[in-house]
Amino acid sequence: MSAEGANDPAVRSEATNGLAASLKGERSMKHYRTCNLCEAMCGLVIEHEGHEILSIKGDPNDPLSRGHICPKAVALKDIYKDPDRLKKPQRKTATGWQEIEWDEAFDEVVNRLRVVQEHHGVNSLGVYQGNPNVHNFGTMIFGPNFVRSLRTKSRFSATSADQLPHHVASLLMFGHYFMIPIPDIDRTDFMLIIGANPLVSNGSMMTCPDYGKRLKAVQARGGKVVVVDPRRTETAHQADEHLFIKPGRDALLLLAMIHVVVEEGLVDLGNVEGIVEGVEEVKQIVEDFSPEHMSPVLGIDAEAIRRLAMDFAQAKSAVCYSRMGASTQIFGGLCLWLTHVLNILTGNMDRPGGAMFTQPAFDFIGTDGKNGRTGTFGSRKTRVRGLPNFTGEFPVAAMTEEIATEGDGQLKAMVTIAGNPVLSTPNGQALDKALEQLEFMVAIDIYLNETTRHADIILPPATGLEVSHYDVIFNTLAVRNVAKYSPPLFEKSADQRYDWEIFQELTARLTGKPNYAIPPELALKKGLEGSDYEGMSLEKLIKEPHGVDLGPLSPALPGRLFTPNKRIQLAPEAFLQDLDRLRKFQVQIQPQTQNSSPHSHTQPHTFLLIGRRQLRSNNSWMHNSHRLVKGKNRCTLMIHPDDAQAAGLETGEIAIVSSPQGAVRLPVEITQDMMPGVVSIPHGWGHRHKDIQLAVAQSTPGVSVNDLTDNALIDELTGNAAFNGVPVEVRKDGFN
Repeated sequence: MSAEGANDPAVRSEATNGLAASLKGERSMKHYRTCNLCEAMCGLVIEHEGHEILSIKGDPNDPLSRGHICPKAVALKDIYKDPDRLKKPQRKTATGWQEIEWDEAFDEVVNRLRVVQEHHGVNSLGVYQGNPNVHNFGTMIFGPNFVRSLRTKSRFSATSADQLPHHVASLLMFGHYFMIPIPDIDRTDFMLIIGANPLVSNGSMMTCPDYGKRLKAVQARGGKVVVVDPRRTETAHQADEHLFIKPGRDALLLLAMIHVVVEEGLVDLGNVEGIVEGVEEVKQIVEDFSPEHMSPVLGIDAEAIRRLAMDFAQAKSAVCYSRMGASTQIFGGLCLWLTHVLNILTGNMDRPGGAMFTQPAFDFIGTDGKNGRTGTFGSRKTRVRGLPNFTGEFPVAAMTEEIATEGDGQLKAMVTIAGNPVLSTPNGQALDKALEQLEFMVAIDIYLNETTRHADIILPPATGLEVSHYDVIFNTLAVRNVAKYSPPLFEKSADQRYDWEIFQELTARLTGKPNYAIPPELALKKGLEGSDYEGMSLEKLIKEPHGVDLGPLSPALPGRLFTPNKRIQLAPEAFLQDLDRLRKFQVQIQPQTQNSSPHSHTQPHTFLLIGRRQLRSNNSWMHNSHRLVKGKNRCTLMIHPDDAQAAGLETGEIAIVSSPQGAVRLPVEITQDMMPGVVSIPHGWGHRHKDIQLAVAQSTPGVSVNDLTDNALIDELTGNAAFNGVPVEVRKDGFN
């Protein structure tokens, strides 16, 4: 989002003088802010004395988190104090890394990027934006301007390693890529959770702090929670029911449930009656997907599928929530589409207790929609494999080949922004090798990690407690409408630069336009003034350090639809065509499961690999905090007892897990919580490179699951990486 009037001296004066002055003042012993380390937006109370943090606790007066806090929040102190955190620009030399001045760094970055683009074309420069971008206020406001100033179409981000199916489904059904329905958990009577573990994640793509209490509240009012997952997760243990399912087959379960809803005459559009197109097409599609037909391939009894569908459709209110296990698989797009279809056909879309749309105070969706940036899909293809782009970005699964494959359009330089794709994208070892052949690379990052070690220049922004914060993205995904602004707790040093200062300076140098150093608060101020909430302003939020409660989610359709005809598209052509691929898959897997136990596997040592979320981790960037990694080794291979016995493995022994992409060695954790035939390794570990600068992470055991995953394994419809359902072999390490 751009800040209007960036070249107006009067605007600059207001931003840097009046607004900045209002944010300064005496620091109290208690500082209130929103934790930005994960999706949950937990409110914090930080007690401090000068620059010494005495405690970090949950804020009981925060209207969203209500005092809840998870262990990650204490890492705000650890990041602030981390001796490995970079604070000034670094240049790679023949003898090691050298600290340089900011102007020198900016000059070199701009000059060398220009040289590459002049010699090889503008699209020879690639950009990768990591997950932390959406957690940072300044980056969200001014990062897009910087990326546009690079003029390249070779753009990638963590979106296609994580959540792209959500955005494609929202774009094609509701008209905007960020019109993502949110479960109204605080009022629902039935919550079906597919491939998600919100008790640990606090609700990925569903900002939901203190999910545990919210789950118990559903049960306390007589409601029910059901989890469908290849692992009996922490959430599943607290739920009323758990059903095992093999990775990649969730779309078949959803089709079978919708079949029952149609067959039993339970279709009721409820609040969206009269604004839905495609109901009859969906009814015809599901005819062939009866529970009896699907049961053998799902390993779930047909009667259990029918009961689940009936209970869902007949509940007072219900909501189906699908996440990582459904999104990061070969049929991710179909899973998210069918999730919305189930919610819509049972009358649970845009109604209390169902799937609803947020109405944030700072509404970037509304702004984007008014400017026509609702999203695009498939307008361009990648050079090597022909994968579709989405809203200006190519799938991250294509990044390695676009660097390594010679020819016109080959990537010769990279800009990475707050990301570590060597650990967080598929087949990380191949990407690691590809990055070595770049002519130039610049990283905007606070750490020298597995990816940034390949950079020629690293530009580290101030971070965490040194910066102000407003959650642009996660207020758009929250289970309740709230608004909260957090000023910085500590001043940055004179040698440091904010992320927005780095972006604005680089943008100015690349475009030749003046840099007026406008803080992101100005864009926030203007956005809040245009809010639908009466009296909303930045000044109001500054006076309300705990945040402002704007109320529960409320019906928003058709007014908030962005489709041209203001109607929900229940049967977009792209999904209908992709069903052919699902049908072929169904035929392929049918012989493997007919006339056999749902928990059998034909090759005892061959498994399907899935990941798992851990409460004290967040991707690959929380492992340099000792208090978050201390204790027993959490990077283990979870495996069912029967599978462990067949492979001759015992708890604590070292197993070798291999795929065509590589092999890893890690300890075995035998548990009944795994579905037979499926194994699990957590994501983000494996800080093994000697030339990184992460002392705690390097001393912590673990392997990278992405040494096993395959960048050729994707959801062919959306291009999202398929991390779940990767075929692997497991054997006992001969040195045990």
